[in-house]
Parts: sequence; structure tokens; C-alpha cells
Amino acid sequence: MKDFASNTSSITYSPNSLIEEKLGSAETIKLLNSEHITWLNTYGLLYSKEFTKIIHVNKLDEFLQLLIKENKHRNKVIELEETMFLAINTIHLNSKEISTEQMMFVLGENFVWSIQEKPGDYFQDIRYRLRENKGLVRKKSSDYLLYLIIDAIIDNYSSVYEKINEPLEQIQEQENPETDQKNVLKIENGKQQLFQLKKAIASLRETIFKLENSGLNFLESRYFSEAKEQANYLMDDIDFDLNQLESKLNLIFNLQNNRLNQVMKTLTIFSVIFIPLTFLAGIYGMNFDHMPGTKAANGFYIFLLVTVFVTLLSIYMINRRNWFK
Repeated sequence: MKDFASNTSSITYSPNSLIEEKLGSAETIKLLNSEHITWLNTYGLLYSKEFTKIIHVNKLDEFLQLLIKENKHRNKVIELEETMFLAINTIHLNSKEISTEQMMFVLGENFVWSIQEKPGDYFQDIRYRLRENKGLVRKKSSDYLLYLIIDAIIDNYSSVYEKINEPLEQIQEQENPETDQKNVLKIENGKQQLFQLKKAIASLRETIFKLENSGLNFLESRYFSEAKEQANYLMDDIDFDLNQLESKLNLIFNLQNNRLNQVMKTLTIFSVIFIPLTFLAGIYGMNFDHMPGTKAANGFYIFLLVTVFVTLLSIYMINRRNWFK
């Protein structure tokens, strides 16, 4: 119980007032208030008993107990009679590795209840705006607060995208990128991370689309239309970078193939020159007693002249076919 209290906080606000407090027992938490908006936030998914008490005390739909207890959701929106359940998997980038975090939200006409898997979040700007009465947040209802939370999640996706893209931009800006294995692996890892991020944003976009078309009377669809547009812009940026990386990867492979072809071309030229010489040396290196020219006084010099002639002829034929270019 102590852990639940230390990991749960509440902000209750109206245009002219704000109360921010740490909470005690779950039985004392009141979400239904017609004059104020309440934002209840809990870090941790394992407080099933406390969550059940909050649902009972505030007479929320009992189906929420099952939804919150099953804390491994894909992104989804479930409309209940007077509330809405929302599950979102957010993405974090730590030590160049992508990890996910489960977030769950219960939205009512005058409250947002957020449950986060891990302590810490990127909603501090929203809390600041509430405390300092900046912008419209204290003048709007709970749906606007949910919109700001989703907007912060999209901003976090943008931040993850920038962190992934930062080391890749250096490669993209190179006209002739290095063709070593390290660059190829860096591009491939970046592509996989971008694909993972794109999949998460696409799923979030579908969730926002469902919010936009919700049948709840207190939900203002225009807020979520704006959030959907931001998700679309981010996906367009990711698609553009994926195409750029694919082109850069093709360029690297083409450069590798070209270098390999140059090596093979050089080896072929040496082979054309030295194979006839090796053939001649092999014939006159045999240990037969009677071979033409072996007893001649100038046989060695004649053999050298023949090898020089064969070499020059080979070079002439190679040059005539433009193999040196």
C-alpha cells in the first residue's frame, strides 16, 4: 500500500484553482467531480487491489478491472458506457536499443486516469502548464488533457527518431560512403530501428483515428485530428529516410561490386600475360633427353626473346580491347 501511495499523484484543477497532492489509500480517491478536472497518475502496473478499489469507489465500469489487470495490451481503444479505456505502447531509446513501455488511460468526462509501467515520463511540460496556468489546458476539459498527453507521446517518438537518425545523417551526407562492414551494419541497424518506430507510430495513428471517431459526447474530435496529422508527418519523414538509406545501401554495394570488378580485372590481365609464359616455361622445364633448342648455344636467349614477344603481344591484345580502362 505504501508503494502505491508513493507512486500515485493527483492534480485537480479548474480555470481558477489547482490542487496537486500525493494520495493515501485507494478508497479516498475521487475521480467524479463535476466542477473540476482530475488527472490521476500511477507508476506501476501491479497494484490490482488498489485499482479495483478506485473503480468501485468511483462506480466505474467493472470491465475496467479486467482491462487493467491484463497489462500487456497492444494499442487499443475500448469505449464503455461513460468512459473510455486506452492502451498505448510507447517507445524509449536507451544505449542505442529500443524498448517499449505499456501505458493505460481511463478517460471520463471530468478525469484522466493514467497508469504507466515505468517511473518517470515526458509529461513534465503538461504539469508545468497546469501549475502555471499556461495555455488553454486549465480552461479545457479532460479530452484536451488526453490530447496533450498523446501529443507528448508523439513528441517522444520524434525525439527517438532524431536519436536514431543522427548517426545515419553523417552517412547519408557522404557522396562516396565508406564501403566497410561497419557502415553497412550501422545502416542496417538504423533501418531496423526505423521500421520498429514506424510500426509503433502506425499503430498509434490507428488508435488516434479511433479516438477521432469516438461516439462519446464529451470527446472533441478536432483535437485528435491534429494529433493524427502530426503522426502522419512523422511517418512521412521516416519513409523518406528509409528510402534514402536504401539508396545509400545500394550505392555502397555497387561501390563494393565495382571495386571487386576492378580487382578481378587486374587479376585477369596478369593471368592473360603470365599463363602463356607459364605454359612455355612448363614445356622447357620438362626432363626429356631430346628437346628442340635445348642443345643450341643461344637457346636461352632465344627463349627469352620468345617470352618478351609473347608478353608484348598479350599487352597489345589487351590494350586493343580496352581492358586497361
